[in-house]
Amino acid sequence: MMIVDKDKCIGCGLCIKDCFVRDIEIQDNKAHIKNKTCMKCGHCIAICPKHAVSTDEYSMDDVKEYKKEDFNIDADKLLNFIKFRRTIRQFKNKDVENKKLAKIIEAGRFTQTGGNLQNVSYIVVKDNINELKEMVIETLKNMGEYVLKNSTPENKQIEKYAKMWLRMHKAYKEDPKKNDMLFFNAPAVVLVVSDSDVNGALASSNMELMTNALDLGTFFSGFLVRAAQSNKHINDYLGIEEGKKIVTCMVIGYPDTKYSRTVPRKDADITWK
Repeated sequence: MMIVDKDKCIGCGLCIKDCFVRDIEIQDNKAHIKNKTCMKCGHCIAICPKHAVSTDEYSMDDVKEYKKEDFNIDADKLLNFIKFRRTIRQFKNKDVENKKLAKIIEAGRFTQTGGNLQNVSYIVVKDNINELKEMVIETLKNMGEYVLKNSTPENKQIEKYAKMWLRMHKAYKEDPKKNDMLFFNAPAVVLVVSDSDVNGALASSNMELMTNALDLGTFFSGFLVRAAQSNKHINDYLGIEEGKKIVTCMVIGYPDTKYSRTVPRKDADITWK
């Protein structure tokens, strides 16, 4: 529950104004949290000028005091950082430290979720990455064969991928190291799992930024996500709970390529009203 230290509270009411679910009231000139409609969003902890609010459900060690020099990011530099991001498919033969993977996941953990459900979890695959790769490659081959055997005018687009999956499988079987067109010999995979596509995708976006900030590179493997949707055995192997699914698959490693500039994009499609 959320707790107010009555000795520290000065009854300023800032927490009441910022409480979206209206779960706080003033009693005897002190803030009182009813803990009835509270979502544990922590806004009351963040806004209190006297450190009077805490919770016994999460670790208060997560709480950091705001310091402008530590928290502020120049807007133009942030935009350039986003623009310079590239999908990486060339990786060095170098392990990714668990400490860095933990920091990437930390960026996901602190991403907002609808209703503060915090319903996103993470699976890190390193030691068993080749076993996972094998399952996905075989699944993609089976999917490709099925698509081509059941061709219709409506699925011409997926046929392009079906043929690609068969080529990937053939090349992989000939030389798994040289012809890894699934994970590109990256040393780590992080799967973002949730029952909410939106919450999982939001976490993944922040995780990608952290990946680049750590001088790592990543790409999102839609092929693994698609294979897991088709093959329950992959989900069972990964221990994914019933009702949840892989939202994104982040293939992570140290980039073995360098870029010198950003790239152009379409103009933004904006409607002002």
